[in-house]
Order: sequence, then C-alpha cells, then structure tokens
Amino acid sequence: MKLPKQLAKQLPKQGRPVDEVIAALEAKRSGDVKWSEGRAFGMVYNGGPEVHAVAERAARLYLHENALNTKAFPSLGEIQSEVVGWTAGLLNGPESTAGFLTSGGTESILCGVLAARERGHRERGITAPEMVLPESAHAAFHKAAHLFGIRVRKTPVRADWTADVDAMADSVNANTVLVVGSAPQYPQGVIDPIPDIAAVAARVGANCHVDACMGGFVLPFAELLGRQVPPWDFRVEGVHSISADVHKLGYAPKGVSVILHRDKHLRAYQTFVFDDWLGGFYASPNLQGTRSGLPMACAWAVMQHLGIDGYLRLTQATLDNADRMRAGIAAIEGIRVLGDGRYHLIAMAADPAVEPAVDVFALGDALLERGWFHDRQGPPDSLHSTVSNSNTGVIDRYLADLAECVARVRGRRADDRSTNYATLE
Repeated sequence: MKLPKQLAKQLPKQGRPVDEVIAALEAKRSGDVKWSEGRAFGMVYNGGPEVHAVAERAARLYLHENALNTKAFPSLGEIQSEVVGWTAGLLNGPESTAGFLTSGGTESILCGVLAARERGHRERGITAPEMVLPESAHAAFHKAAHLFGIRVRKTPVRADWTADVDAMADSVNANTVLVVGSAPQYPQGVIDPIPDIAAVAARVGANCHVDACMGGFVLPFAELLGRQVPPWDFRVEGVHSISADVHKLGYAPKGVSVILHRDKHLRAYQTFVFDDWLGGFYASPNLQGTRSGLPMACAWAVMQHLGIDGYLRLTQATLDNADRMRAGIAAIEGIRVLGDGRYHLIAMAADPAVEPAVDVFALGDALLERGWFHDRQGPPDSLHSTVSNSNTGVIDRYLADLAECVARVRGRRADDRSTNYATLE
C-alpha cells in the first residue's frame, strides 16, 4: 500500500514501543516550567502527594468513560450531581440551586452568558442583547460576546481596581441581559462590590453573574478561617449564576469547573435540546457533546479525599504564602503590589516613585532565567501570581531571587512587551 505523501510525512508507518513513546513525551516536557517544585505561580495547583495519588487512581478508572450519555454511564451522572451539590453548599446556594460540570472556567462563563442571553430573549423579547462588564472582567466574557452576538458595554474600574458601579449603572438599559462581577477579579485579585452590581442588574431585569473561577474554592474557606470576605455568593440577593473552578484551588486536575444557577428554571436557559434528528432526541447541558469522565471523577475523588478539613489546611497554606509574598515585595525598593488584594492573587508592578525604574517585564525575564514563571499583564505592566499550596516551602527562596533580580535589572528595559495569555501558533 502506498501512503499519501503528506500522511507519510506526519505519522510513522510503524508504531513505536510504549517505553519509547513515553520517553519521547518525557523529553518534550524537559523545557516546561517546574510546577511540581513550586516555581509556577498559576496554571497548575499542587495539593500534595496524596491528592495527586487519589486523582491519578480516579483518572485510571475513568480514562475512557464518556458523559455524553449518562444512561450508559450512570456513575458520571451521580458524580456530576454530587460535585455540583457540594459546590453549591460551599457557595451558600439555596436548595433550588442547580448546575453542571464543564471543562473549565471559560466554558462555565460561556454557559452563564448564554443562559442570560436566552432568558433575556424568551422572557423580555430582547433581540439585540448587551452585557455590562468592568474592564477587569475575564476575557472569556468577550469571547462569549463574540460567539453569541452580544454587545459589550465595558466600564472602568476605580482607583482600588474594583468595578465602578456608578459607571455600570449608567451603562445598563432595556437591552441588558447580563451584568458581571468577579470574586475576585483576576488581574489584581480584588473582589468587586457584588451586592451593588446585583442591584444594578435587578433594576433592568438582567441576570447577575459572579465569576468566582479563581475564588470559588478559596473564599469560602478563607471566611471559615476568620478572614474578612465581603458578600459575593448566593447569599447576595439578585445573584443568578456563579462559575467556580475545581481545577484551580479545588486542586483537581484539568479540566473541570462548575456553573451554578440559583434554580433549575435559570439553568434550563443554557441547555440545548433538539428532537428533529434521525438519531433521536439530543440534549447537551453545556457546550460540549462528548465529555470525558476522567476530570469529573478526579474532581469527585479530590473533593472527597480532602473534605472541609483538607481544604482549610490548603487554604491556610495558600493565604500564608500569599501574605509572605506581598510583605516581601513591599520590602524591596522599586516594586509594589497593585491594589489591596487579601487572598491568593498578586499583581507586582514597578514603583513609579523610585528611580532608576524597574521594568517588570525585564524582571520577569530575569526571574524566568532562575526558573520562576509569571504571567505578564497590563495595562499597567505587571507580573501576575496565583499563589497556592504549590508554592509552600519556596517563598523565601523566591523572595531572595526577586531581590537579586530587581537589583540586576534596575534601569534596564525588556524589548519584548508582549502580554500573551494565549495558545497561538
């Protein structure tokens, strides 16, 4: 058999032995950030060896299971229902709270936006939907607007980086289907004034969505640990939906998130139902058709293994790490923390009062040479850190390297000004 020339270039004709394939993958990983050594401030969250072990064993059990049809795999229906229920309890949802598991924060956000658009159309007759977002809201809301044909009215943030509610109130109108707040927002780690945002949404009959992808598995435990947390969850009247990622500081492997709605009536607006197909009745609870059972089972296993006490322990370690990191940054001349973030997100920027100035992108390059990875963001130029239990035991080493790198790059400017938060080729 003669293979097509293009196929012959791409795929070997003969398969490779298992050990050889795995060795090749291990070689590919050699240049990746060493997250297991605590050198990544975000992207991967390490709950410790026992959490890793229970997730790995669950993954093996559900390597091939498919949540497309839970009649074939009823265990996945139970897993979804239980993880959603546990998360709803953490977020003080009423008995009526309903939701689904998704592949991550972006899909959860997309589902929340879709539900708001559909509710606005069916209940209020809106055909030119709009949503109001502070400029700190995650980019996934803009992706949702692009996909679902929704106009975005973007509003500024205040000097403390929280949403400017007055500006949001000025931006809502008869076409507004959704108003958004974050708990916390990603760039500077501050919590938006959710009760005020919910009141703005209620004024025009729009949905209020709280993006707690970063905070859903931190803020409830921080509150139990005695840290002051402003109101943000379903205890706030007028919050319709919340997104929360189990694969962030819920310490489950990628990718699993939860989208919650205050009741099943609101949840129904995100589902797709179709009964005019030769294949029979079809329904999708979210944006995927086939859904891997692996991350769902891992989330279930990790949450059961940790329990409330385990999450309290990991959250305490996370908050301690972040507090020490903020204090260490404040002690180094030339850099500062943006905003009054009090939890696990830190944005580090140059101190404009100090000369010669520190270019934080040059600083990020110098830190990366020592193995420390930060996301770049802006405006303003800053280095972003999502601190977690992963960073336990390395904060002192990090701060020592940070001080040395600040001294080294002072007065220098990086040529690369990119702020990529992307996968593009």
